[in-house]
Amino acid sequence: MRRNVFTAIGVFGIAAVALTGCQAAAPAADAADAPITIATIPMSDDPTAENPVEVLVELLEAETGREVEVTNVPDYLSVVEAIRSDHVDIGLMSGFPSALAVNTGEVDALLAWPGDDKPVSTCVVLDDSPVQTPADLKGKTVAFADQASSSGYFMPVSMLHEAGLTQGTDYEAIFAGGHEGSFAALEQGQVDAACTAFMLTEMGAPMFPFADGEWRAVGESAPMAVAGSVLARQSLDAETRTLLEEALPKVFSAENKERLAGYGGFAGLEPVIAPDPEFFSSFAEIAAVAGVDLEDLK
Repeated sequence: MRRNVFTAIGVFGIAAVALTGCQAAAPAADAADAPITIATIPMSDDPTAENPVEVLVELLEAETGREVEVTNVPDYLSVVEAIRSDHVDIGLMSGFPSALAVNTGEVDALLAWPGDDKPVSTCVVLDDSPVQTPADLKGKTVAFADQASSSGYFMPVSMLHEAGLTQGTDYEAIFAGGHEGSFAALEQGQVDAACTAFMLTEMGAPMFPFADGEWRAVGESAPMAVAGSVLARQSLDAETRTLLEEALPKVFSAENKERLAGYGGFAGLEPVIAPDPEFFSSFAEIAAVAGVDLEDLK
């Protein structure tokens, strides 16, 4: 596996996914033996644990017979930009950034995993915190992963909205650049709560750094209609597209769930191949709570 580092074009907010002024880089010539390129955010800094990105690469190389190259980017929106600009072939995304990206009409959903009826997110506080319910976060500072994270932003913002709290008025939001950053901010006392995926709190170390008795979960978000997707550049050749549609469900099989760690939430789910953009339409109402109108992102 080869690993590259790609700096996203500028530092941009959610609406920048829709920018059309940047000229896309010309895609590399497609060939049956060309490397498959993936953009991803870092998943683990723990040298003692198996890195889920490396596991993903290993499994995908085994299923496709092709070399896989990984490009590290800082956040989900940078993954979208890397795909949209033809810098990489695919990226693995959660539901909301998938909806934002597909709605631009400039990237394709190669496949997507439907959600289930389980809550997606919670907000974590230290055990000695006076916060007992989401409503208690009024007047507090809350850490979110990044502005395009489903479990680390959109779903918990919706949960706080249901509790009667408006971002920027009732609580201050900071973006930590990822779930790990949110946990670090909480641990260091920089914020009162860190909102994250329920799945991470259940996984424990190294994905979740707090031991039993050090933290508490406050509130539960609603379920999500789409758990995640694999997005692809629209210029991807038909042979590689078909190869990935066949290989990815095998990579994300139930037997690989434990090794895939942070990616394991998709393992064992039955994907929808080449879903229509309407598949993501349920996100519009929740996105609006966070001040994002999917119809504007075209």
